[in-house]
Amino acid sequence: MKLKSFVAALAAFVALAAPRAALALDKVSFATNWLAEAEHGGFYQAVADGTYAKYGLEVKIVPGGPQANNRLLLVSGKVDFFMGANMIQALDAVKEGVPTLAVASMFQKDPIIYMSHPGVGLDKIDDLKKASAYFVGKDNLVTVFQWAKQTYGFKEEKVKPYSFNPAPFLADKMSVQQGYLTSEPYEVEKQGGFKPNVFLVADFGYDSYSTTIETRADTIAKKPDLVQRFVDASAIGWYNYLYGDNKAANALIKKDNPEISDGQIAFSIAKMKEYGIVDSGDSLKAGIGAMTDARMKSFFDKMVKAGVVDAKVDYKKSYTLQFVNKGVGVDLRPKP
Repeated sequence: MKLKSFVAALAAFVALAAPRAALALDKVSFATNWLAEAEHGGFYQAVADGTYAKYGLEVKIVPGGPQANNRLLLVSGKVDFFMGANMIQALDAVKEGVPTLAVASMFQKDPIIYMSHPGVGLDKIDDLKKASAYFVGKDNLVTVFQWAKQTYGFKEEKVKPYSFNPAPFLADKMSVQQGYLTSEPYEVEKQGGFKPNVFLVADFGYDSYSTTIETRADTIAKKPDLVQRFVDASAIGWYNYLYGDNKAANALIKKDNPEISDGQIAFSIAKMKEYGIVDSGDSLKAGIGAMTDARMKSFFDKMVKAGVVDAKVDYKKSYTLQFVNKGVGVDLRPKP
């Protein structure tokens, strides 16, 4: 009887242990490219509301910042996924032989903008070639500005350094300043007391994907299911952040970045919705995170024409469509 009791107890233990093992979460690390902000909201939402856990993931978000180079963490294998700012970085990785790829694009539109003062003759993007100065940073100068110079006649000889301080732009009414749709206009309104003209370059032909999810080629080869679950759960996180209750996600953002204000978060969310940064174009049917071959080729051709990217780069090695365009989460979008 004792032996039978032991066997029965062992069988019961195994039966109970099996579901627990099945529920074990895969630990995943995701490095962002800047301090925590609303522009990262969908990822924080998926942590806060349990979406990642539902997909069998325990996700640790590793915030970036001005002194951090979190892309190196991905390349060195210290993190599993990285938030890419744009496809130029992914193309550069191909050129340098770095085996990383974009597997999804959470933003259908790159939020990069140029701003001008209203009512001084710089009210259309074609007018910006008449600016007295362009306040742009080094990264913008060698990428987006080169496209703007080639497409809209911006004058490189009038470029002045942008130090993330709007004071020089506010002082010169005929100047133009780079920015991020969800950030710099907010500061100009606060400090300058007026709403600047905002030119979202994505609406004028600059069609890079943005806020991409990148991972290593070996992760895709060895753990495709893990990649798929992270992409799907992140997309759902973005639907819930934009269209649902995002209070818990915003609390996590403020925990990681205590300097950010409620006003800045609210402004960012409103602008992402107003301009269709996350959910527009191809994502309306294919789902948040959507990417297409045609769009990739279009951007690559423009960057080659602007002299930003070498024509010899095999742009098709910078991304994969394996994990997107499946319509995941589209039912979560509010009905019109």
